[in-house]
Amino acid sequence: MEPRGMKKWRPFATMPEQYIGLKEIINKQAEVAQLVLTEEQMEQINFTLIEAFHTNKQVYLTYYKNGQHMTDTGFIQFVDSLGDLFIFIDEVFELKNKMKLSELIDVRFM
Repeated sequence: MEPRGMKKWRPFATMPEQYIGLKEIINKQAEVAQLVLTEEQMEQINFTLIEAFHTNKQVYLTYYKNGQHMTDTGFIQFVDSLGDLFIFIDEVFELKNKMKLSELIDVRFM
């Protein structure tokens, strides 16, 4: 008698579309709504960004992207308050990231 091993599970892996659909459903359930910041909070974030830009201090960013709250650390390279844009350099990969100011949730110094 020979053991079947993993052969008995093969019929369940015949529909990869099912796994893709289930993954999408799980991701949609994990989504969170974007926070609406007050005028005072937005002003504080703007001041912190400008100070981090001028002093070249490292910041801890919390932002909203694709239904998730993401966190990142880096250095601010450019801030455009009127254009709703800022650029930061990621600490880990040292990549330039462009982001909208409206996506920011929180900015803190390290």
